[in-house]
Amino acid sequence: MQKRKLGKSNLEVSALGLGCMGMSFSYGPPKDKKEMTNLLHAAVDRGITFFDTAEVYGPFTNEELVGEALAPFRGKVVIATKFGFDFTGGDNRPGAAPVNSQPEHIKQAVEGSLKRLRVETIDLLYQHRVDPNVPIEDVAGAVKELIQAGKVKHFGMSEASAKTIRRAHAVQPLTALQSEYSLWWRKPEQEIIPMLEELGIGFVPYSPLGKGFLTGAIKEDAKFDSTDFRSKLPRFTPDALAANQSLIDLLGNIAKQKKATPAQIALAWLLAQKPWIAPIPGTTKLNRLEENIGALEVHLTSSDLREIETAASRITVEGARYPEAIEKMTGL
Repeated sequence: MQKRKLGKSNLEVSALGLGCMGMSFSYGPPKDKKEMTNLLHAAVDRGITFFDTAEVYGPFTNEELVGEALAPFRGKVVIATKFGFDFTGGDNRPGAAPVNSQPEHIKQAVEGSLKRLRVETIDLLYQHRVDPNVPIEDVAGAVKELIQAGKVKHFGMSEASAKTIRRAHAVQPLTALQSEYSLWWRKPEQEIIPMLEELGIGFVPYSPLGKGFLTGAIKEDAKFDSTDFRSKLPRFTPDALAANQSLIDLLGNIAKQKKATPAQIALAWLLAQKPWIAPIPGTTKLNRLEENIGALEVHLTSSDLREIETAASRITVEGARYPEAIEKMTGL
């Protein structure tokens, strides 16, 4: 497995990580614990060392799953988790729990994550979403104290604006930013990626396969269970899926030339953007895990990348990526 370093931090991770959210949360009912434990072990066996979870996934159950499954591999894997939501109201649906990054709340959240993950130190701790009610300097200061106390090794943020990242970085240097990035969502290219390069911060794209769309397996007549959050996303309406099929056609054409799959081309494209990008595609299936890892064997030449760029520039992606209430929680 190829390795990559996230920014100037020297945090080394497998070039592809594994997003664990869907094992417990958002993509339909929670999956079987034993099956997911086997999948996590299979990922380690195949060289993946970078695993992504969060307290909100479940809430709490995904951290428990990841913590228990990866306990035998302590010191050999990097586990990233996230704080930033308040569950005291009892509504734990995606997007329902309010943000809370008060320093005291952050410290409480970290104590809970340490227990569930069965670790003494969190490898990489992200603020899940920016809290407009708490100065980002206070958030970065709280994480800095946790790093000094030995409870956290590296600080990250998710879906934050360039301005907010700069302010946080001045207090406690960031190791990584996690935000959505793929051929289906390229907004980070405008401000975020140049700024990350300038500051020496790594980039961890989530939804690198467009929540499954870029695999080519989701057709315009796809039906999503009410427990699958894609049923609420504007980009997954039948009209939007039909309109965006041209992006799948583009990936499919390149895939045929490379004897690869559309998903592998989408991931290879991301990996080719910068050497400090480490995508975290999520899956609950072994065959998809192996397919994703196969993207590391796909070499896209500068000519291939130009061809993708030219073709993609002619495609207008239809549909917002999130409902307005959730989009407002991002800093982008």
